[in-house]
Amino acid sequence: MTVIGLIRHGLTDWNTERRIQGQTDVPLNELGRKQAELLSQRMKDEHWDYIYASDLGRAKETAACIGNVKQMEVNTDERLREMYCGQIEGTTLEERVAKWGKDWSQLDLGVETHQQIAARGVSFIQEVIERHPNQKVLIVSHGALLSLTLMDLIPHEDIEEHLHNTSVTKIRHTESRWECLQYNCIAHLDGFE
Repeated sequence: MTVIGLIRHGLTDWNTERRIQGQTDVPLNELGRKQAELLSQRMKDEHWDYIYASDLGRAKETAACIGNVKQMEVNTDERLREMYCGQIEGTTLEERVAKWGKDWSQLDLGVETHQQIAARGVSFIQEVIERHPNQKVLIVSHGALLSLTLMDLIPHEDIEEHLHNTSVTKIRHTESRWECLQYNCIAHLDGFE
């Protein structure tokens, strides 16, 4: 039985401005760093064997906070990057509508497909369960990658709620089945935001 903890990175200015980040390397902002610090305190007393993160700064920094508290190395993998969003990276909804019209989402603007991003996430997680059987592994990544990967792994679960920054989702792999132990938990932020 392998347990995977999936964590979305802390808040960035682009999250606050509702800009599409995609694979643009936007750093955590002050609030995001505080969220990561609170998350690391939550993780301090939990047992985890390995930590992996996207190689984008916002996920790496979030993972590093946990790694520092737990005295664990963070390994990065570019498969854990956020969805590539092509021409719409860095834009707000208003900017997209102004530039391409209200049907902008129907245009080919170089955005990675949902199937492509889910395949990246599932491929990485399959590799993790083969490499670390019966262990507990944290993965710090991004909202779209985590959501689409979860939809593929646990389609039988209700996971419609948008993943919050620094949320913790835990899934368990037993034999050939995944089950969700916890979804989108931000208990460590209670009273903070």
